[in-house]
Amino acid sequence: MEDIAGFLGSHPPFDAVDADELARLAAVTETEVAPRGAAIFAQGAGPVESVWMVRSGSVEVIHDGRVLDLLGPGELFGQGSMISGLPTGFEARAAQDTVCYRIPADVIRPLLARPDVLQFVARSIVNRTVPAAALPEEQVRVATLIRTPPLLCQGTEPIREAARRMTEEGASAALVPLPGSFGIVTDRDLRRRVIVPGLSPDAPVSSIMTAPAFTVTADRLGGDVLLDMLERNVHHIPVLSAAGQVLGVVDDGDLVAAEGRKPLLLRRAIALAESPAELATAAAGLNPVIIALHDARVTAEQVTAVRSVVLDALTRRLVELAVRDAGPPPVPFTWFALGSLARREAAPSSDVDSALAWDGTVPGDAAGYFGRVTRAVDEGLRACGISPDVHGASAANPIFARSRASWRRAARSLSEDPTQDKALILVSVLADSRPVWSSGGDTAGGLWEGQPTPELLRLLARFALSFRPPTGFLRDFVVEHSGERRGQLDLKHGGMIPIVDLARWAGMAAGMASASTRERLRAAEAAGTMDSAEAQTLTEAFGFIFSLRLDHQVEQLRRGSVPDDFIDPKTLNPLARSYLREAFRAVASVQANLSAELSLGVRWG
Repeated sequence: MEDIAGFLGSHPPFDAVDADELARLAAVTETEVAPRGAAIFAQGAGPVESVWMVRSGSVEVIHDGRVLDLLGPGELFGQGSMISGLPTGFEARAAQDTVCYRIPADVIRPLLARPDVLQFVARSIVNRTVPAAALPEEQVRVATLIRTPPLLCQGTEPIREAARRMTEEGASAALVPLPGSFGIVTDRDLRRRVIVPGLSPDAPVSSIMTAPAFTVTADRLGGDVLLDMLERNVHHIPVLSAAGQVLGVVDDGDLVAAEGRKPLLLRRAIALAESPAELATAAAGLNPVIIALHDARVTAEQVTAVRSVVLDALTRRLVELAVRDAGPPPVPFTWFALGSLARREAAPSSDVDSALAWDGTVPGDAAGYFGRVTRAVDEGLRACGISPDVHGASAANPIFARSRASWRRAARSLSEDPTQDKALILVSVLADSRPVWSSGGDTAGGLWEGQPTPELLRLLARFALSFRPPTGFLRDFVVEHSGERRGQLDLKHGGMIPIVDLARWAGMAAGMASASTRERLRAAEAAGTMDSAEAQTLTEAFGFIFSLRLDHQVEQLRRGSVPDDFIDPKTLNPLARSYLREAFRAVASVQANLSAELSLGVRWG
């Protein structure tokens, strides 16, 4: 019982309980052992008359067959059903051999009703705290959920005018600047304070605003802001910069969508998988995560960065399982992501490019060992619905599995003689590389080492100018003229690749090899290898085309279709079509300027 009391007292809400009360709780607490896969309680059961705390192991929270959360030692569950008196809304199932402490309801209910633990109760039911091990990119900051600039109006403005502007701009709230604060008017206020009581729409908007509005700073976590909303019974919160300027307004729908399916949960499920089949089950949650983040208006580049992080975790676990089955490696080795995955720009349509590098000289049978490991990883990816590169840029291809020394020699040879066959393609592969797993634990540095020669940079520039955006028609785009893609526009080859290639050249000229497209453009602008205006143009065009591409692919995911990069320009609304045409023209203009400045002799008709 002393052990139980000590464990309970080291975790909330029991850390607020004195020693005597802890002893009474420990005296009635039962220890339950649940083997892996055993249900602790079923969805729809109850209401339960106990709460449980995980002592060791882990517990999956499952709703309609989908894992929503994974609870570790010190985390409480079952309190929602016990407090509300309603059936359980989820199944609790042991994710591995697990020990839980079970505390009867009649003992713990008075404790959970105490004012000093009410905040814990609300937080645990509404938004489970992100574990300390969570990576920063997985904790959604509230600033990333802002969809549109704030709609501001004066307090003397008629309600009718404020409502009209809210409708036109698609805003669910308007802000009224006040000295040192803001008033807020929401669409809910219009219904509740104007339509229902019959208030004149010509009355000033100040007559229905709430002031001062509760505000949060841009760096707050989305889950904490959602809790603030629930505790204050508000549905909209203005978000302020560090300097106190209003950036926009988020509503509870934005926060619920963003917090509802955390990529962290997916990664934890992947980390616990003990077989490729279990990994395939976990990976089935990736597309729903992408759709949820997209629906929460998270930027396209953040969504694809999250997808890349999850694919990294999936690859790491597949390599670990393959090594477990094949035995210890004959020499230490590192697994690399290549291409869009290395840049953390992997869209739903992207396949997985990879490479492998081992240290030192391998014994004669090593080729067979690495062949077994790489084939197992590729097969595991396919089982998860993820395609290895169809063009052979895979660690399972002997060309992409070699010693570190061989990769260094290849990089040096390509830099010294970039005119060799397929040299520029191989340089692109080496530059877009990022280590994701190492048997030695060291995952620093990509495959490209050293500085490119002026001749290599010149040819990389020529290579970057070889893909032209489709701007051949005055009033429309260049589209496919025959085959199954007739009348469609290729967003990847027509829009993404020209910018990615330009950014790679400019970034390498600035001394930055492996990085995202946006990071390369920033480095090129800072180093002066690309004009500031042109770097900004490419950055904006990349963001717009990338967003359009993700919008298209998310809709395909919803329909259960295989994502691709082909859109029919006629399906775009006139504004989006106009923006896309301007983005293509802007990229073509940058290419033309660079061609002229570098005197590469590329023809521009």
